[in-house]
Amino acid sequence: MKDALKFFQAYIKEMIDVGGPNLPKAISSKSGAKLGKLYKGRGWTINIETALKQAYIALEAKPKITKINNNLYEIIIKHSKRFCPIGGSYNPSNVSLFQDNICIPFTKGFLNEMFPKMNFSSEIKTCILSSNHRICHYILHVEEKHNIN
Repeated sequence: MKDALKFFQAYIKEMIDVGGPNLPKAISSKSGAKLGKLYKGRGWTINIETALKQAYIALEAKPKITKINNNLYEIIIKHSKRFCPIGGSYNPSNVSLFQDNICIPFTKGFLNEMFPKMNFSSEIKTCILSSNHRICHYILHVEEKHNIN
């Protein structure tokens, strides 16, 4: 497992070196959208909280999702170890690399597919790669898309 993760991390870094940061972002967004399409294809009519919970449970994490108001959600994802299934163990030099190119685009792609009438952005508060704890914590901002016609 550790060797596979090291390969994955090196692969992401190489993709950015060769194709720029938009290459892994595009792949992550598309992968998230495919998961969202799979959920929709199975007829799962769910809300934002349930969709995110199911996605994080698939990563063997324990998510706690709190709706603060109509536009904000607090998401706390607790992993069994101080290990991020995407970015690995504590390594502050990899934080923005994985957050900006993998985590955020994947989650946005997933949510955009599931809820196409909404816009999503996130503000990361705590990350395993930077804190050396078992928690990923972020605030999800949600807005309804406005048609400009």
